[in-house]
Amino acid sequence: MKDDRIYIEHIIDCIDRINEYTENDQFVFMNSKMVQDAVIRNLQTLAESTQKLSEALKEQHPEINWKAISGFRNILVHNYLGLDLLQIWLVIENRLPPLRERLEKLL
Repeated sequence: MKDDRIYIEHIIDCIDRINEYTENDQFVFMNSKMVQDAVIRNLQTLAESTQKLSEALKEQHPEINWKAISGFRNILVHNYLGLDLLQIWLVIENRLPPLRERLEKLL
C-alpha cells in the first residue's frame, strides 16, 4: 500500500492542479491554450499514475473504472490533434470530483 499511497496522493494532486489552473471555470479552460496544455498534461500524468497502482488495489475498488481512465490516457497521448475540448471539460467537471472523493477515502 505504501507505493499505492504515493500514486493516489499524486493523482489527487493532479486533480487539484487542474482545478487550480481552470479556476473551476469552463471559460478559463476554453479560452487559454496554456491552461489547456497544463490541464491535458495533468490528465495524462493522472491517468499514467493509475496504471502504476497495484492490481490488488484496483481489484478491491471496482467502483473506480480504472480501464476507462487508462483508455482516456491513450486518447490524450495518441489523439492529441483530435482532442475535443468540450469532452475534456466534461471529464473535468463530472468525472474528476467523484474520483477525487473516492481516492481521498482510500487514503
